[in-house]
Amino acid sequence: MGVNRENPKEPREIRVEIGELALHGFRVDPERVSVAFERELTRLVRAHGVPLAADGALTLDALSGLPPLPAGLSARRLGQELARAVHEGLSGHGEVTR
Repeated sequence: MGVNRENPKEPREIRVEIGELALHGFRVDPERVSVAFERELTRLVRAHGVPLAADGALTLDALSGLPPLPAGLSARRLGQELARAVHEGLSGHGEVTR
């Protein structure tokens, strides 16, 4: 995470790396879910940042305790809802394993 020289408290770059998204019980194209997830998470991070990383670089092993998602969602909607749930976790909601 770089530092913005104009405002040293705001990061210049935010990188979120997710090793695996496990989709059990969903009948959707995982590639479409992944595209929608990435697009929505990017939008949320740009709009709201990553509150848990406000004090600097942050590495998490897992986010848990996030709300369940209905199995009947479309790939696009599932990706969006999953991104919102992950961003909520990165905002300090849910259980974090460091």
